[in-house]
Amino acid sequence: MLSTTARPLIEATVPVLLANGEAITRHFYQRMFTHHPELKNLFNMGNQASGNQAQALAGAVYAYATHMDQPQTMAPALNRIAQKHVSLGITPAQYTIVGRHLLASLGEVLGAAITPDIAEAWDEVYWLMATDLIAREARIYQTQRWEAGQAWPEVRVVQREAASADTVALTLQAMPGQSLPDFLAGQYLSVAVPIADTGLTQVRQYSFSDAPGQGLWRITVKREVAGAGTPAGQVSNHLHDKVRVGDVLRVGLPAGDFHLQDGTRPLVMLSAGVGITPMVSMLRHLAAHSPEQAVTFAHATTDREHMPHRSEVGACVQAMPQARLHLWLESCGPLDEGQARGGRMDLSQIDALPADADVFLCGPLPFMQAQRRWLLAHGVPRDRIHHEVFGPDLFAELH
Repeated sequence: MLSTTARPLIEATVPVLLANGEAITRHFYQRMFTHHPELKNLFNMGNQASGNQAQALAGAVYAYATHMDQPQTMAPALNRIAQKHVSLGITPAQYTIVGRHLLASLGEVLGAAITPDIAEAWDEVYWLMATDLIAREARIYQTQRWEAGQAWPEVRVVQREAASADTVALTLQAMPGQSLPDFLAGQYLSVAVPIADTGLTQVRQYSFSDAPGQGLWRITVKREVAGAGTPAGQVSNHLHDKVRVGDVLRVGLPAGDFHLQDGTRPLVMLSAGVGITPMVSMLRHLAAHSPEQAVTFAHATTDREHMPHRSEVGACVQAMPQARLHLWLESCGPLDEGQARGGRMDLSQIDALPADADVFLCGPLPFMQAQRRWLLAHGVPRDRIHHEVFGPDLFAELH
């Protein structure tokens, strides 16, 4: 709990942090990487270049300072961050490094406005947040029988197949004498790839796209091409262009709080683009173990050729009497008439969504924002809407 002496100082300076947060965190990352260049291997340097990571960190600290007395509000975001940290292998010692440079940047950017008392108050906030996250991460590591900082295992690619026009599915197997820990349907895996041009190792997360319990892992990777102001994805293009059957990858632990829950409530799965991959994992698990489950599976994409694992989704839905598939195609040709709707996903075009359903959302952020607004406006409780966000914006509330 924040001390009584720190609280008024934090309340008075939260607006200052909000106004200058991105400048502070940009300065922080530059400062930290100068002193600890090895930490560049933990961070997505593309997000560093765009400023997205700095913006996300500023938002996280601001949100925590504002809502630290509301544990039920904070818990989902903190759990999501803890899962991401575990997927990256973050250690408690690294929190000390981050805290030292973050507080130093606070003073160096804002200068005399940060008195010793104010700096001490923000140091208190940081360590309250850090201690909470360290405890959550320790529990996850313990569940996985893993030590923070332990070396990541290697796995071998045993199958490679095109899942759609711009995605490739890689099936991974444990090395001889080892086994793969199981995962929950909907979770993701970190993959570490050395980037020759920079001399860095870069880590990216990819959802499992098959049911758990197979003794193998499958991930599905979209090729990220260069766009307006965004470079081509270094890791995704490496996996597409250079990784073949027989190659070895270094991977982290299965992680993520976006997964099937225990229960028998109807399920609504809403996805767009490559956001379908965790839904495929969930659907395959349900088809194998709960074929009577009521499922509304809705997906939006550009055209049929860009729908990953399309035939698998169709087969699972056909095998489940209470499953229904709804598809929206931005490019909807004559062959799709009667089988798909044109344009972007519009939930009002579905006759009726189950009132008591758990809803899973995954896709581009604007897509998820639009679907979440519709769901809330039509009476779906917030705690029944589960979403997955890949990228640094993990603390942002979806509005």
